[in-house]
Formats: sequence, structure tokens, C-alpha cells
Amino acid sequence: MKPTILLDCDTGIDDALTLLYLASLVKEGHAELAAVGTVHGNVPADIGAFNTLRILELAGLPAVPVAIGAAAPMAGQARYAYGFHGADGLGDTNLPEPYGSPVDMSAPDQIIRLARSRPGELTLLAIGPLTNLAIALLLEPSLTGLVRQVIVMGGALEHPGNVTSHAEANVWHDPEAAELVFNAPWPLTLVPLDATHPTAMDGTWLDRLAAGDTTTAQLATRILAFYVNAYRPLLDARGVVIHDALAAMLAIDPSLAEYIERPVRVELHGEHTRGTTLWDGRRGADQGHRPPLKVAVRADVREYQERLLTSLL
Repeated sequence: MKPTILLDCDTGIDDALTLLYLASLVKEGHAELAAVGTVHGNVPADIGAFNTLRILELAGLPAVPVAIGAAAPMAGQARYAYGFHGADGLGDTNLPEPYGSPVDMSAPDQIIRLARSRPGELTLLAIGPLTNLAIALLLEPSLTGLVRQVIVMGGALEHPGNVTSHAEANVWHDPEAAELVFNAPWPLTLVPLDATHPTAMDGTWLDRLAAGDTTTAQLATRILAFYVNAYRPLLDARGVVIHDALAAMLAIDPSLAEYIERPVRVELHGEHTRGTTLWDGRRGADQGHRPPLKVAVRADVREYQERLLTSLL
């Protein structure tokens, strides 16, 4: 049974690559992309929506509905990642305006409506801050029993954070939302930096992509140029980490990763640790009544890299 994906994202560069990957799966008949919702994060939610429309149209999926979601986190103000994604969110490529427009409903409403109309079918794939999911849960408490599964790219457990020393970006942007989503009783797979960061693509991978003669390969190469420069001081080499696409690939083939099941909490109050994701590895530790999450701790790096490259070529 091919997965029916409802994507929630903050379309910057790695989200765009993930959309291109998903589009290739849809066109090959391996997945259905039911809809996309956007949220504050890499860029404002409305810019993310128009970026999503651009990528979907260029990838040959202009009919997928795109809804604009939360413009700010549940507490505090929105903050953006222009330094990694450019002022336009797509590496300052200034792609043409899309032909289509966002649908006339919010992203949380779209989640609820689709879940009600297709109970037990949806894979809710969240690769941005979790504000839309948290709002949808508050509006429709029965949502947890309506979706097939939830897959979240977010968190850092035994790996350093990428915004602060401990906090990963998607959780850091809205810790309250992440805490609500992680504590909800639905089947949730978490794909943290522990699994994604070791998948960094090197210069050879980038050269193979740039040598591709497909429209998708050339678009991906153009978008990634900004990302490569942003990542150079972090990787100390030419390369990039495309975090979000690993979560999408695990939605299709979960066997590409190894997992541990544990409850995960989010630190909400620490002056230096707000947004940190925590698990308790002590044998016999009291975990309270929190549901365990399926946490990806490592992935088949070579297979992930080759599958993503093949989809773009």
C-alpha cells in the first residue's frame, strides 16, 4: 500500500529538495501527495507556501493543494533562517512567481479535514516547526486516531543541536508545540539530527548531481549553491546536509534506519536549554504516562544518498 502523505513544511532549501524527491515518487506511483501545509520556520509561512507552489509546479505537480499555516509559534515571536536559506528561502535564486495560489483554508484546518475524510490513510510528515500539528490537535482531539502515522524531522538527543548547543531548529522554533505533539497518543516516528547529520552529502555527490541533465537535477543544483556556502564552515568541506529528505524517505521505507522506542520530552524553561529534546536512557526509569516515540538513531547513509540522487537525476 503506497503511503498517502500530507506534508507540513517551512519551505527553504532542504524542504525544496524533499518536495522534488516526493514528486519523483508520486510520478512513479510509489506515493500520493495529498496536500501541503506551510508554517513559520526557515521563512515566513506565506513565503514558504509560494516557494512550495513554485517547486511543485516545476516538478510537474501543480494540482497539489497548498495551505498557509501558523505565522508564529505558540509562545514568543517567529524567527527565520535567512542565513541558511537566503532572503527568498530558495538560495536567492528568485524563481518566477507560481501560477497557482494557496487554498482558502489554514494548514491546521486542512490537516483536520483530510484526516476526517480519509481516516486511517494519512502519513503526516512534518519537516518544519510543529505549530500546525499542535493547533490541529487542540482543535480536533480525536486527530490522533484518524491518521495512520506521524513522522517528524526534529530534535537532537545525543547529537549537538544546530541552533543552540542542545536544541535542533524545528523544535527550537516552537518548543511548546513540539512538547504537545510528542506527548500525543499517536504513532510517531522522530527523525532527529542523530540520524540526519551523518548523511551529509560531499562534493562528489554534488558533482554527480550537477552533471545531471534533467530539469530537476539542474534546479536542485541551483538551489543548493547557497546551502553549500552556508554549510562550508560547519562541515569544514564542500557539502550539505539534507535533513528533511531522510524523514520523507523513512516514510516510504522505514527499514533504512535503526530505531529505539522511548518517550521524548522538550525542555521549555531553561535559559540555555529551551528547545532541547530529552530522553531517559536509565534502565527502569519511571517514564510516567508518556507514549514512547519510535526514534531513528542511525540510517543507511549510502543507500539514502544514492536513492535521493537517483530521484533527482
